[in-house]
Amino acid sequence: MLVLTRKAGERLLIGDDIVITILDSRGDGVRVGIDAPRGVKIQREEVVRAVTEANVAATQADEQAEARIRAALGQPPAPAS
Repeated sequence: MLVLTRKAGERLLIGDDIVITILDSRGDGVRVGIDAPRGVKIQREEVVRAVTEANVAATQADEQAEARIRAALGQPPAPAS
C-alpha cells in the first residue's frame, strides 16, 4: 500500500486515465474527487459490504416462509418431501 500526504488541490494519477483530486480536509474527513472513464466502477466499500450482507440475508429465508407465502396467495401447502 502506498501512503501519501496530500494537500487540498493536489492530485494523484493512477495509470493514464484516473485522476484523484484532494478537494478539502475537514476534521477527521477528507473530500476527494475522482475522474475516471465511465467503464471503471467506483464504489464505497461500506456500501458494497452492506449490499452483500443484505443479499446473503435474503437468500436465507426461514423454513416457514414458503408456507406463509402460499397461505397469503390462497394456495395449498407444498407436499411434504
